[in-house]
Amino acid sequence: MHDISGKRVAILATHGFEQSELEVPLNKLREAGAMVDVVSIEPGEITGWDKKDWGRAVKVDRTLDEADPADYDALVLPGGQINPDLLRVEQKALEFIKAFWNDRKVIGAICHAPWLLVETGIANGRRMTSYHSIKTDVINAGGHWEDSAVVNDQGLITSRNPGDLDAFCDKLTEEIREGRHERRAA
Repeated sequence: MHDISGKRVAILATHGFEQSELEVPLNKLREAGAMVDVVSIEPGEITGWDKKDWGRAVKVDRTLDEADPADYDALVLPGGQINPDLLRVEQKALEFIKAFWNDRKVIGAICHAPWLLVETGIANGRRMTSYHSIKTDVINAGGHWEDSAVVNDQGLITSRNPGDLDAFCDKLTEEIREGRHERRAA
């Protein structure tokens, strides 16, 4: 794991996030020295989905109204089926994601979270992966889908499922340490 002390990371999620896909990056990024905020639509707590049933609640550090993308170095989008489906109809969430992309900051998306990259237009022309059930969505949005544990396209990091979390988190910390991707076309 790379030292990313002093870096700030936002994890954007709402109810129904895949439990491990929020908690593992949250813990690993903090262990690597980053300050990490869980950002959501509403204040309080959001509840995860843990394999086949509702999981544990996670405290929301900032709402979308309180969080400014300019304050962060990177964005993490956990999957689960419910979480990204709820977020992709929230205009503020989509604008938040696009702000990171337009500022050439690192974005990590795992499992079903690439739906948010599809919805924002970020997937178009990008090498990426996702949970296999949304492969066609990614391809139809112009993404170049690969069946790999982790795909990095100039700071856009994607992974398929919870089994890929170690590779996902390692690539996230590496890219966060490197910083912005100036050559990336917006």
